[in-house]
Amino acid sequence: MNAEAPIPFPQSSRLVEDVRFDRRELGQILRVYGRMVAAGEWRDYAIAAMRDLAVFAIFRRTAETPLYRIEKRPKLRARQGLYAVVGMDGRVLRRGHDLDQVLKVLEKRLIGPV
Repeated sequence: MNAEAPIPFPQSSRLVEDVRFDRRELGQILRVYGRMVAAGEWRDYAIAAMRDLAVFAIFRRTAETPLYRIEKRPKLRARQGLYAVVGMDGRVLRRGHDLDQVLKVLEKRLIGPV
C-alpha cells in the first residue's frame, strides 16, 4: 500500500460567477411587478443569471416574447449604468445607476390617459 498525496483540483486563476440580482434588487423589481399584475397588465416573469448579465423578463402571457427585460450588467457600472430596461423591440427605454429610477419608466406605463 502506497500512501500518495491526494491530487488537488486545478486552481483557476479567475473564478467566474454568474451575475445575479440580490435580495434588495429583487424586492424593488417585484414591488413594481406586483402592482402591474394587480392592474392586469402582466402575468408571468422569468429570471436568468449569466456570466455577464442578469435578466428579469416580464411577460403578458407565458407563450409570448417578453414585454420588458430588466438587465443588470456590471461591466457598464462605470459608464452608462448598471441597470437597464429594454423594450420588446430591443430598444433601451432607460439606463442608470439607481434601480428605483430605472424602474420608474415601467410605472409611467401604468399611469395612462383616462
